[in-house]
Amino acid sequence: MTRRTEGFTLIEILVVITILGILAALIVPRVMDRPDQARATAARADIAAIVGALKLYKLDNGTYPSTDQGLAALVKKPERGDIPRNWKTGGYLDKLPVDPWGTDYQYLNPGIRGEVDVFSLGADRKPGGEGVDADIGSWQ
Repeated sequence: MTRRTEGFTLIEILVVITILGILAALIVPRVMDRPDQARATAARADIAAIVGALKLYKLDNGTYPSTDQGLAALVKKPERGDIPRNWKTGGYLDKLPVDPWGTDYQYLNPGIRGEVDVFSLGADRKPGGEGVDADIGSWQ
């Protein structure tokens, strides 16, 4: 009888590599999608904070900032258009956030989907889109 030397056979190694390949094919796509989901969640949180500041602005001043005044009215007192009567000293936000893709949040008053719209254009930085390219807004 011959004794088997220590180590793995070629067949055993191929079986392990095949199993690892199958596992990688199932797991990697799920893990790779996480950063996009995290960016969308961060954008929704930013939009919620901006909408909260806009509500405080309206409570103090009777109206939302105009589209021309934009979201900058939450940080610095507007000097054009309808000047707010009771603008809170120090502003409603410390600074305006940018969306997770590095673009300014968009603001419309009156909004298309609500009284006012605050939104990010998504990863493609263009209106519309699907998946990670979809717009994320205060209407969601």
